[in-house]
Amino acid sequence: MKIAIFEADRRCEEVFGQLKEPVDFFEGTVENEITTPVEYEAISIFIHSRITSKVLDLFPKLRYIQTRSTGFDHIDIQACKERGILVTNVQGYAGPAVAEFAFSLLLNHSRKTYEALSRTKRGEFEYKDLLGFELFGKRIGIVGLGTIGKQMARIASGFGMEIWSYTRHYDEEFCQRYSIQKCSFDELLSHCDVVMFAVPLTKETYHMLDLSRAKLLKKEAVVVNVARGEIIDPEALEWLSLHIYGLGLDVIEGEKELLAKKPQEFLEFIQRPTVLYTPHMAYYTKEALLRIQQISLENMRRFLRGEPLRFLLT
Repeated sequence: MKIAIFEADRRCEEVFGQLKEPVDFFEGTVENEITTPVEYEAISIFIHSRITSKVLDLFPKLRYIQTRSTGFDHIDIQACKERGILVTNVQGYAGPAVAEFAFSLLLNHSRKTYEALSRTKRGEFEYKDLLGFELFGKRIGIVGLGTIGKQMARIASGFGMEIWSYTRHYDEEFCQRYSIQKCSFDELLSHCDVVMFAVPLTKETYHMLDLSRAKLLKKEAVVVNVARGEIIDPEALEWLSLHIYGLGLDVIEGEKELLAKKPQEFLEFIQRPTVLYTPHMAYYTKEALLRIQQISLENMRRFLRGEPLRFLLT
């Protein structure tokens, strides 16, 4: 059986090299590496490879695609279903990494740590204009109570925050344990001091924070998005950057295209004092990467043995 691993680094080669079947490794994305038909039956990709019908035409024997990520909006799931191709993602690996990162963005806003560190490295020690605020006693609204959202709630509880949540499915026992107040999305936006997003990108969550809802937020609020950029409408993002206390963003809709086509405009936005932006790195810890690799390797082994796959999407 022919297997290909795309967006592969040295660690990928070490992990997937444990398979008994021969494996080809590519550093680039599927679109960049494959331009003529190939006979791979299974491929492993990351978030930068776009799997479209046109790409699938180059893989006539393909039976299995795994993405080494939780998000799968870079894969045309319907096209895969129509061709009988199995697709899996990786779930549950990023809870601690992404939740902790979300709070690092929040803490940088609440205590202006990034600015203080930057100054001291320049030999400047003035801090009187860097007045912060405490998290203790503040109300946090967590949108989505999956693996990441629950970890956010655990951390918020440790800080002594009042926790509100809007989610599709509530874990009653978990909500009771952490005294989580269930509410509507609009109530969460209107009443919370901090709003954190931990939802996948779906038809329901696409632009769920639009301009009209953005205007429900308190002017002292901090919004943290470590989920998907498309959750916040660009028009709403622009308005928020000028009207609330702060934005902590690990993702922005169309960030790559903006950086390529409108670099000055993009840089001007992320350089605003209300905006803290990081380049989609919330998941990036050694522990999370190890969990991704272990789950992906096990699923590839299951496929080779003809066993049921974990986290099947098709």
